[in-house]
Amino acid sequence: MKIKILGCYAATPRTITNPTSQVLEIKSHMFLIDCGEGTQVQLRKHKIKFSQIEHIFISHLHGDHFFGLIGLISTFMLLGREKDLHIYGPKGIKEAILLLLKLGNAYTSYQLFFHELTGKESEVIFEDEKVKVTTIPLKHRVYTNGYLFEEKNKERKLNIDAILNYEIEKVYYNKIKYGGDITLDDGKVIPNSELTFDPEPAKSYAFCSDTIYNEEIIPIIKNVTVLYHESTFLESESHLAEKTMHTTAKEAANIAKLAEVKTLLLGHYSTRYGNIELFRNEANEIFENVLLADDGLEFEF
Repeated sequence: MKIKILGCYAATPRTITNPTSQVLEIKSHMFLIDCGEGTQVQLRKHKIKFSQIEHIFISHLHGDHFFGLIGLISTFMLLGREKDLHIYGPKGIKEAILLLLKLGNAYTSYQLFFHELTGKESEVIFEDEKVKVTTIPLKHRVYTNGYLFEEKNKERKLNIDAILNYEIEKVYYNKIKYGGDITLDDGKVIPNSELTFDPEPAKSYAFCSDTIYNEEIIPIIKNVTVLYHESTFLESESHLAEKTMHTTAKEAANIAKLAEVKTLLLGHYSTRYGNIELFRNEANEIFENVLLADDGLEFEF
């Protein structure tokens, strides 16, 4: 599981920082999460192939989280994209994007599917044989969702030595991976437990930006591998966090502790601070395993 941070700062883009956007690589999927202004430039800069992006998840309709979307959609069109593109986000996102295309007398050369969200309870919005994506209802100034991405580890690991010992043909390997026993030519049944090892624990990633401190999300994100949680302010500006419905680094750490997550990844920093290490220092008072997102960084788990 890899997370590429394209942008992780609040409010406006600057020459040295970018608003929220990141790419999650999980189980052969390349998911784009939020699409702040300048996202397509960051995708090019970090050599992420546009064609690999088939699903885009938008948390809410504040500009620093989706103003880059229409530009990316238009660039896909100019490049002759043919693959379908699925966009998940709050109700209104379809109207906003289609209006801009209409005013520009533009169209897409590919099918564009909008999955508009209105629910206030957690719900599954995408699922295939490898990954499940669930909403995390957040509390902000406008309707907002975080997203929980979970691997499905159905495949067991092959014990090649045992398989070769029984001279089992490769055509049966897929059956073995999915838990099947094997019957040899002489009628002897070899149980799957002799032919495989347990799979690695499934990984999960919770993306939570933007929101006030909200313990209601804890049951949804319990024990996740990585929690990305906004930390717009430090405790010294907690009054601003309350006023703007954001979170401090200390509050994000408390959520991580209560949810017993493995790793906390902080981001969405206010640009008023000159050193983002201050966020880690504050969070470490409550939660030990804290990483700092920053533009261009990649994390692998």
